[in-house]
Amino acid sequence: MTQSNVGTAKAIGVETLPHWDMSVVYPGLDSPEFEEGFRSAVAAIDSLQQFFDENGIGPSTPILPSALSDTDVTKFEQVTALLDQTMDEVNELGAYISSFVSTNSRDTLAQAKMSQLQMQGVRLSKLGSRITAWLSSQPVETLVARSAVAADHEYALRKAHIEAEHLLTPPEEELLAELGPTGGSAWSKLYNNFSSQLDVTVSLPGGEKTMPMSAARNLAYHRDRAVRRAGYEAELAAWDAASVPLAASLNGIKGEVNALVQRRGWSSPLAVALFHNNIDQASLDAMLTAARESFPDFRRYLRAKARVLKLEKLAWYDIFAPIGQSNHAWAYSEGMEFIVAQFGAYSDKMRGLAERAFTENWIDAEPRPGKRDGAFCMRLRGEESRILANFKSDFSAVRTLAHELGHAYHNLNLAPRTVTQKATPMTLAETASIFCETIVKNAALQQMNDDERLLILEASIQGACQVVVDITSRFLFEESVFAKRKARELSVAEFCDLMRDAQLQTYGDGLDADQLHPFMWAAKGHYYSTSRSYYNFPYMFGLLFALGLYARYQDDPDTFRGDYDALLSSTGMFPAVELAARFNIDIQTPDFWRSSLDVIRADIAAFEEVVGDGGVGPGE
Repeated sequence: MTQSNVGTAKAIGVETLPHWDMSVVYPGLDSPEFEEGFRSAVAAIDSLQQFFDENGIGPSTPILPSALSDTDVTKFEQVTALLDQTMDEVNELGAYISSFVSTNSRDTLAQAKMSQLQMQGVRLSKLGSRITAWLSSQPVETLVARSAVAADHEYALRKAHIEAEHLLTPPEEELLAELGPTGGSAWSKLYNNFSSQLDVTVSLPGGEKTMPMSAARNLAYHRDRAVRRAGYEAELAAWDAASVPLAASLNGIKGEVNALVQRRGWSSPLAVALFHNNIDQASLDAMLTAARESFPDFRRYLRAKARVLKLEKLAWYDIFAPIGQSNHAWAYSEGMEFIVAQFGAYSDKMRGLAERAFTENWIDAEPRPGKRDGAFCMRLRGEESRILANFKSDFSAVRTLAHELGHAYHNLNLAPRTVTQKATPMTLAETASIFCETIVKNAALQQMNDDERLLILEASIQGACQVVVDITSRFLFEESVFAKRKARELSVAEFCDLMRDAQLQTYGDGLDADQLHPFMWAAKGHYYSTSRSYYNFPYMFGLLFALGLYARYQDDPDTFRGDYDALLSSTGMFPAVELAARFNIDIQTPDFWRSSLDVIRADIAAFEEVVGDGGVGPGE
């Protein structure tokens, strides 16, 4: 995206799809205003570092509770405020630059500015290690009792004490921060840039066509099985051709994580992920136990879908195949109006958020070369977010918009909090998105005709299958990769074998074992991060936790709304088990997770009843 097309749109068919408007922050990356903003952010980091140096913020001798002075309390409150101001400014700048990189990875100016900012991130990383070490020297109980600011950040203080136990020496931490941009972060950048620029040549029934990888992957939703298969085969061929640098990236990232986990004294990469996601092993085990119990139900769904499509068994490229006879193509404008109406049925506050997002151009919806695949929502500033999507004219795309707007609603509720308090773990980051998606899905089921209801019901089960079954396969794959990467690098073939094995363990006989997706490790960017290992199970947590909350909403809507917004504003301030307990939910035993999965089981039973022996046509 260049300055000239910010806030514009490009025609697709009879409708235009919006690009997000970033000019409200700066006129462009090459503007004097942006350069001044960049200088201001660097100056803020300079001031923060000066404060650290002048006030001894770093590894310190632990302070006895009786020795905590008023000066110590004041210093804590000052550094908290200064850190909040600095990170607000840097995060806004980072979101602005990222908006250009994610929509056009070929934008060399944006890539250069992102690299410049990453170098400043090295400085912040060093300061982060220093403040973690310093916070661990503070007597938490006494500090919380004497400072309202400390009381508001109590959970972060307690986590800092634990994290400090896993810090290396200050010189080692500084070296790691300096090596980051040329180590794991470089591998991650390579993956994002390289994969976003892949073009795929697909042998379609009407002839060969070259398209971006995101467009080729979207062919999985086509009604014509020949088109779906062509897209699948072309995608696998493209990933295979690109597999050497992608495997190098994955080996580099997982190798670095393993090395740091060992040096820092953590038991495993999973232990780190649990810590950063604010959950414990008991909660994860309870959820995965309930998930495994549900696999036979999802396999029944997959077999029922195969009957509808007149197939002996589904291939991987049939998972997203539409069924039914509805020819309803959801225009972007129609989806927008539907979302606003359904959000409004929940609350004026949620409606207002959606209206702002659409009218103020918070959304970039047009698929195009160089643009990142998939969808995400990022916080920009204050109450504002920005949403990236790759819209296609069906209800699944409308659901995706509702999902990402749910993240924006979460950000709205987090807006009054400090940067530290906003640090929501992935487990709870999906709560609002799934909740909003459920609002829109349920409304559609009530308002649409029979054919459309079948499509939406199936799409809902399909999505749940991805989040429960496929997410488990990704978890198993990553677990195996971490274990094997301890000994040596893995080859492309080994990555593919591990992925295929994970899919067999989870999908079982629900799919054709000879037509799986061995290159899913290349297609999913979630694996390519040193800071977010196991970027998979939080999605399952988010789906099942949100379904449980939605059931509470249906029982008592008026009481729920206020409690729910309070929960969203507190997701970075308490462990998940404590937040769940506010709604009388125990996440450490399988029963709650089973009850959420029962909602999906009921949908599967309804789907099986409708399709019977396969009497509903595929609509091809």
